[in-house]
Amino acid sequence: MILLSIIALNIILALVLLLYNKLTSGLCKCSKHLVGKVVIVTGANTGIGYETAKDLADRGARVILACRNEQRGTTARDQIITETGNKEVVFKKLDLASFKSVREFANDVLKTEKRLDILINNAALYGSENVKTEDGLLLGMQANHFGPFLLTYLLLPLLKSSAPSRIINVSSLAHTMSKIDLDNLNMEKETEKTYSVNKVYALSKLCNVLMTVELARQLKGTGVTANSLHPGAVYTNLLTTVPWGKYFRFIAKPFMKTSWEGAQTTIYLAVSPEVEDVTGYYYSDCRQKPTSELARDTELAQKLWTVSEKLVKLK
Repeated sequence: MILLSIIALNIILALVLLLYNKLTSGLCKCSKHLVGKVVIVTGANTGIGYETAKDLADRGARVILACRNEQRGTTARDQIITETGNKEVVFKKLDLASFKSVREFANDVLKTEKRLDILINNAALYGSENVKTEDGLLLGMQANHFGPFLLTYLLLPLLKSSAPSRIINVSSLAHTMSKIDLDNLNMEKETEKTYSVNKVYALSKLCNVLMTVELARQLKGTGVTANSLHPGAVYTNLLTTVPWGKYFRFIAKPFMKTSWEGAQTTIYLAVSPEVEDVTGYYYSDCRQKPTSELARDTELAQKLWTVSEKLVKLK
């Protein structure tokens, strides 16, 4: 009886927090047009990524939908063109869990695009099993951190030549629940009992914030800014990758943000004049928010960058 009461109390508390999240959702009120600008949105075929891409296309930007699934990517492209009337929306295949795919995508962009004004690292994987990619790295970590890290690194020359330009990394409040061991980024030290999809996701999201901090330091004075964000608790397909996710989504749906609401902070960081010269910060609900103490550690951010360079075989 006591156990059931505790469970019920935790469910009520979770729903109250989700309701607060819904009611305090920030909205991007900027109406800035992006005609002549080029934008890349990873994971743009669904959810937050789709809503972000559609909004930026509606503002007149040339938008590149960087997606792993070709059928879903082209369908999203066609839908955005139909809804916005902007024919400068293109699909390019990108699998962040494959360094070969990342390099091919980056090379294609560098050859075909004269500029890159906004790079949005939106794609994320939750609920990945303890498996390695073709590159020998943990799937969840490569898709969420190492892949976006390599992609950003390879596109930096184009971003710099297009300055002022912006890099936006979609992280999560989950970063506050993570610790980091630079010698265990691929969870080799974990056992079957200690491995957790939540642990992997939280670690990858902490890496996203730390990568942003180091990017801001390295890019100081170049005209390229880098910021990260938490989109909020959003009703998307992300949770369907775990067995209990679909049931939680069904119960919590009325209390969660829609994909459109969840995309607002990303859009704000992409277009708002208020953050034109702001770099190295973390946002939620279109407002600057504090991160965990670890995520503010500039020395740790530099060390993570160095380790990441080695693991993606840049050095």
